[in-house]
Amino acid sequence: MATRRPVGNLLALAVLAALYPQPMHPYEIAKMLKATGKEHDMSLKWGSFYTVIRNLDKHRLIAAVGATRQGNRPERTTYAITDAGRAELVDWVRELVSTPRPEESGFRAGLSVLPVLHPDVAVDMLQERLGRLAERRDADRAALDATVAQVPRLFLIESEYDLALLEAEIAWTRTLVDEFETGTFPGLDQWRVVHETGEFPVDLTEAYDMAHRDDAGP
Repeated sequence: MATRRPVGNLLALAVLAALYPQPMHPYEIAKMLKATGKEHDMSLKWGSFYTVIRNLDKHRLIAAVGATRQGNRPERTTYAITDAGRAELVDWVRELVSTPRPEESGFRAGLSVLPVLHPDVAVDMLQERLGRLAERRDADRAALDATVAQVPRLFLIESEYDLALLEAEIAWTRTLVDEFETGTFPGLDQWRVVHETGEFPVDLTEAYDMAHRDDAGP
């Protein structure tokens, strides 16, 4: 049996999952992954698709079980997932579902440097984000409602998860905007001073240094 590896390549995961029900050739795999939206679920890098196929075959996680040719087209090799591949796939899914992993977020990055904006501008930008999030949530919810009647819920739970994250982000962002607008956010007055006078209060500088000390190098 192949040695278990940590989940590092989500495209490999997607390929193994696609082959879980039945053998397919690479073109069918790619077509199915795109049709089911897996490229959005996993941010798949299609440039390495055939490299992933070869590597899975090399490590005996999939195996060629036949080949077909249609007209003048190149021969297509059909692959099936092996017992080792099934075991690896199950281990990967267990890890992904049970163990939280840090994920990059552009929003988090923006929040980490939010003080470079004037508080009023920050509010405007957050309000703009709220509008876009609400539009996305409504569109996603409508799409899910239209699909749920045709597709078993088991195959739509990742979409439910996306909606739950959107709802949570909308609620948190709306609360933050409310604190800014009502003036209840701590340090708001000092933040305004920085932008309206160009001066950084000493206590705010010290607080900034303390908050970012853990991120500083030696």
